[in-house]
Amino acid sequence: MAQAVNVNFKLDADVKKSMEQACSELGLSMSAAFTIFAKKVGREKRIPFEVSIDPFYSEGNIRYLERKKREIDEGKAHLAEHELIEVD
Repeated sequence: MAQAVNVNFKLDADVKKSMEQACSELGLSMSAAFTIFAKKVGREKRIPFEVSIDPFYSEGNIRYLERKKREIDEGKAHLAEHELIEVD
């Protein structure tokens, strides 16, 4: 077996707690989970899941939201009541 080394990094306390709970439910330690992740990255030369930006925070959507807020503040917005859409 190759020599083990320590790797140190910081995590938000809530993220760490959530990961510890998920790992525990899977019967893994956090160390084992990170080792699995590192081996997969090394083997596949890629992040083994999709990394993307939430489109809600895109420049275009932020501009749209700012424009709508300005219209509301200026009393120019046309607001109407509607039924909520149920999402499964």
